[in-house]
Amino acid sequence: MNKEELIYDWNHADTLPVTSRRVEFDDETLRDGLQSPSVTDPPIEKKIELLHLMDSLGIDTADIGLPGAGPRAVADVERLAKEIADCKLDITANCASRTVIADIQPIIDISQKVGIAIEACTFIGSSFIRQYAENWSLEMMLTATEEAVKFAAAHHLPVMYVTEDTTRAHPDTIRALYKTAIEAGAKRLCVCDTVGHATPEGAAALIRFVKSIVEESGEEVKIDWHGHQDRGLGVINSIAAFEAGADRLHGSALGIGERVGNAPMDQILVNLQLMGYLDRDLSKLMKYCETASDATGIPIPISYPVVGRDAFRTATGVHAAAVIKAFRKGDEWLADAVYSGVPAKLFGRQQVIEIGPMSGKSNVIFWLEQRGLEPTEERVEKIFHHAKQRNATLTDDEIMTAIG
Repeated sequence: MNKEELIYDWNHADTLPVTSRRVEFDDETLRDGLQSPSVTDPPIEKKIELLHLMDSLGIDTADIGLPGAGPRAVADVERLAKEIADCKLDITANCASRTVIADIQPIIDISQKVGIAIEACTFIGSSFIRQYAENWSLEMMLTATEEAVKFAAAHHLPVMYVTEDTTRAHPDTIRALYKTAIEAGAKRLCVCDTVGHATPEGAAALIRFVKSIVEESGEEVKIDWHGHQDRGLGVINSIAAFEAGADRLHGSALGIGERVGNAPMDQILVNLQLMGYLDRDLSKLMKYCETASDATGIPIPISYPVVGRDAFRTATGVHAAAVIKAFRKGDEWLADAVYSGVPAKLFGRQQVIEIGPMSGKSNVIFWLEQRGLEPTEERVEKIFHHAKQRNATLTDDEIMTAIG
């Protein structure tokens, strides 16, 4: 039987055909991700390793830092930009900056020194709550926007204009800020769910609204979506934003970032691949996440989707039995799909059968066979009996001790 006969996919039972529109990605691990109060700012060697892994995953751009933050930020941004240039990586660079000329000047200097274009991501708060807290007037915000965007564009930097807290901003404010930025030379607008306020419906509505502003301008301007995880909706909001017309989605490895983090880039890639929006090699996704974890000191939760330790492990008898029967048929795809909604092989993983108190004898037999050990009745009984006395999955050493 073919795959379509074995799985009826309700995800596509009552939906429109998948769009063929290309989706772009911007990786925020090395800037917004490092704003987490719990991370370690990695040494430059680790940042370079992560940059190459982003490139291998087909990620389009990487935010390589905020050089306005100080000398170390300048040095790291320059080194990362040089790596892109020297290694002729496909990934391109951008840098964050406030809508302040003093923040933009270091980006210009690095771009000219290294000899590559670096997108300037000039940001300013847009919600009234932020205006009220900061004592900002709309006139001040519009003036800062125009001056910053014009300055960057005049120095031949591509400009993405970023409005923080867009998902809580008034439509009139959004329209005024974006029209000003477009007229000043911005080629991208970044819609930000800075505090993770949005729902999927809200994200889609906002993107459609911003699209109408772009269409009214008559300019060729792309739209980015930058989401956070405060309500746990970072991934679905990113998908909703793309489906509503966003061109580029932002995320960070493992979702690291301020508070509970950014939308996780790894999960966005996984879901868009499984939804048919992407068709690329994601076998290095595990390495990307492990490197980010090691570099920043943020552990990967054991139950984290796809790359967590338990993502493709099972010790439950009835579940393992189905996987084992599929393996016995010699069908790798079947074994990967019968008890998993995510194909492990697609992301450089494999299904793993363990032995624990909820296991059946088929778990034991399969474990022994995989290791070239004869599953004699005595061995199987010893391991099975030992597992039933325990309150956790057995380690390999514990199983070998049980055999005696």
